[in-house]
Amino acid sequence: MPLPSLRLPAMPPRRRPTDLVYAAGETPPKGTVLLLGAQHAGTAMAFIAYVLVATRMAGLDHEGTQTMVAVTLLGMALCTALQAWGGRWGSGTLLVHMPNPFMIPFVAALVTAHGPGGVAGAALVSGVVALCMAPIVRHLRPLFPPTVVGVVICMGGMALVNTATRNALGVQSGQWAVDGASALVAGVTLAAIVVLSVWGGRLRLIALVAAMALGVSVSALLGRLEGAEVLAGVPLLDLPSVVKPVFALDAGLIVAISLVCVLSQLDTLGSVIMMDKMDDADWKRANMQSVAGGIKANGVGDLAAGMLGGFPTATCSANIALAYASRSTARVVGLAAAGLLALVAFLPQLTMALTLVPAPVLGAVGLYAAGFLIVSGMELVISRAMDSRTIFAVGLSMCAGLALLQMPQLAERVPHSLHFLVGDPFVVTGLLGTVLNLLFRLGTSQRAEQALSATSPTLHADITGLVESWGATWGARRNVVQRAALAALEAAEAIAAAPGQRELVGLRGHFDEFHLDLELLHTGAPLPTGAAGAAQPVSPSLLDESDEALDAALAQMSGRLLQHLADRVGSGEAAGRAWLRLHFQH
Repeated sequence: MPLPSLRLPAMPPRRRPTDLVYAAGETPPKGTVLLLGAQHAGTAMAFIAYVLVATRMAGLDHEGTQTMVAVTLLGMALCTALQAWGGRWGSGTLLVHMPNPFMIPFVAALVTAHGPGGVAGAALVSGVVALCMAPIVRHLRPLFPPTVVGVVICMGGMALVNTATRNALGVQSGQWAVDGASALVAGVTLAAIVVLSVWGGRLRLIALVAAMALGVSVSALLGRLEGAEVLAGVPLLDLPSVVKPVFALDAGLIVAISLVCVLSQLDTLGSVIMMDKMDDADWKRANMQSVAGGIKANGVGDLAAGMLGGFPTATCSANIALAYASRSTARVVGLAAAGLLALVAFLPQLTMALTLVPAPVLGAVGLYAAGFLIVSGMELVISRAMDSRTIFAVGLSMCAGLALLQMPQLAERVPHSLHFLVGDPFVVTGLLGTVLNLLFRLGTSQRAEQALSATSPTLHADITGLVESWGATWGARRNVVQRAALAALEAAEAIAAAPGQRELVGLRGHFDEFHLDLELLHTGAPLPTGAAGAAQPVSPSLLDESDEALDAALAQMSGRLLQHLADRVGSGEAAGRAWLRLHFQH
């Protein structure tokens, strides 16, 4: 039976991809909605482990942890519902939220210092920054390129290693004796995460929760499962407890949390774009109104849940993968997932059971999270073409953060008034990376032009070298730069092969973080779009035809290849010079 029609805010016009089972604006049958919603809710709930890692680091008791888990689920539900609803306060896409892994060390520090209510301070900063970013996110991309984001994410992962290793190996503070039973439980849990993530097929989506269940089982077999008696006094259904908010943040934490929030919202930008592309067969550019709505949803949800003691949230990439795997982007599925997440928050026995996960299991999850963040950060760094300036910016900021992480006593040697700037590895890495990036980019134009000689014996090498050099200077993505270089070579061949005595005379480039454009300047009339556009099928008897027919067919093939390499191809003439433009989405 189909669900009653919901009056969701209107979506921009788009063409439905043929491979989607259910598009964003469609309503599947009730059973399908509940099934898909349950899958999304279950996938997101697996990441509640990040909350447990933070509370374990802070030494929070079972009751306090259960409260944070329940309120965090409400925050995840609110953010997910706003995203699915759309309009001014949501993206209008199937984006499910999870606890933000970047916030683990900050939440742990705040809870240690001020109790569960200390989370409110982090949520307040996170929410306000998100709401302020929403209208200007497009303009922040150049300030926080992937190289800067990457080193900060790496540092976040490295900050988790110490505590996660201690929990995994049962190492007590001030001692170095490894507990064999703890190491066994952690090893089994981590091995299960790796095996399921690499070879698990569809089980990859539940790798984390399945591995945690296995780790808990091994703990029970070894007699290391404690606290089960707590469940006896917990009701099956009840309202979540709330805590009194404590707003106690020093300047250093405000700067650090603000920086991490900026990076998280840049990730939200990417998540919204990914879902938007999945739902639009004619997608060409980011819908910044939808992106702004997605960031607002994150900010509102964090503010609401944080005031009650909930963990800040972020969009969940695993749920994006699930939407892709199921070929369903229906917004009502997001509403169903939000409802199920909220329902679990009102089941205290279930949320309390989550708090009983043994420390070695959480240590394994912490190591997984640390490894994930470190590698994700490295991937972001190397995703961009780099020149010597970028290498120095990344290397020096990483060294500074690592130095402070390994030798926190260094911060004690600076004046107290500057401690908020140098007392935290995140702040040091992020600020130094941002400053060095801006410093090294001074005097660097995002436009370039170079004269070329069509008769040069090194023409192909010249074109490839120019495109790669410009890409490295601008910090463009490696795969886009490589594709652009190949397209430029093919375009040069198309110009040379076209009738009309055309000759390549120059190359011009432009980059703005969202687009990369190359223009090949040549003599003669602009190249007809047919020569660089859709090609007709090539006749099998081509070799038996005239030279003119062969040249025409080769031009058509060249045009077909250009259309494959570039996102858009155009031609024209300005100031007496003809050009062939290759456009690449970035």
